[in-house]
Amino acid sequence: MKFTLFAALSLGVTANSNATPLDARDGVQTVHLTFHGGPASYSLTIPADGKIHQTNNGISVNIIDTPDYNAISQCTFYTAGQKTLVSGITDKGLQQVIVGPPQPITAVSCQGMCVGIYGDCYDHNGQFVGPCCNGFCAADKCRPWVTTF
Repeated sequence: MKFTLFAALSLGVTANSNATPLDARDGVQTVHLTFHGGPASYSLTIPADGKIHQTNNGISVNIIDTPDYNAISQCTFYTAGQKTLVSGITDKGLQQVIVGPPQPITAVSCQGMCVGIYGDCYDHNGQFVGPCCNGFCAADKCRPWVTTF
């Protein structure tokens, strides 16, 4: 009887522990964006869940700061007109998306995950983990665009 009760409790704990995420990467990553249009700017924080998130702002945007996410390749920026998006990096290493011609960004959708600075972009078996959020992959680690000494 005691063995049966112990076995039932053990199975319950095991089943419950297997149902919870064991890795922080199992959750949805958060994306921080700052939209600039001349002297005006606004910030938007969204989950990288693949859903379309409205910006609810009408300023004509020409630069988007993307400090912690690989937005140029993992986000879609919605506008009313044709646009060209180009990747940029400031002299301090801040990753940006340049929008041409400047226009309101009506909505944003981001999906996937990226690896932070000094995180492993390749695991110990040589398998790709993910793109670097704000930098480049060298020697299996995400390195910042600009190194400060």
